[in-house]
Amino acid sequence: MNVKQKNSPRTLHDPDLPEITDDWIAGADLYHGQKLVRRGRPKLENPRQLLSLRLPPQIIERWKASGPGWQTRMAEALEKSAPKAHRAAG
Repeated sequence: MNVKQKNSPRTLHDPDLPEITDDWIAGADLYHGQKLVRRGRPKLENPRQLLSLRLPPQIIERWKASGPGWQTRMAEALEKSAPKAHRAAG
């Protein structure tokens, strides 16, 4: 059971952890000149959008059974079978 014990000793300082100093905090951000450099994955020019779609469980299982990358392959199949855009009459 995950019940907290009432008389458990509290650790206020762990000697193995480094002390947090102003220099340590200043080093957390990376700057090139005055510009803050963002870390992580770059933002996509055309990101995918979330869509809630209800499909029969058999269809989903068949796509998943095709292995890793099934969502990308499903998107490609949908793109190939998408209807062509209609031009407005004018």
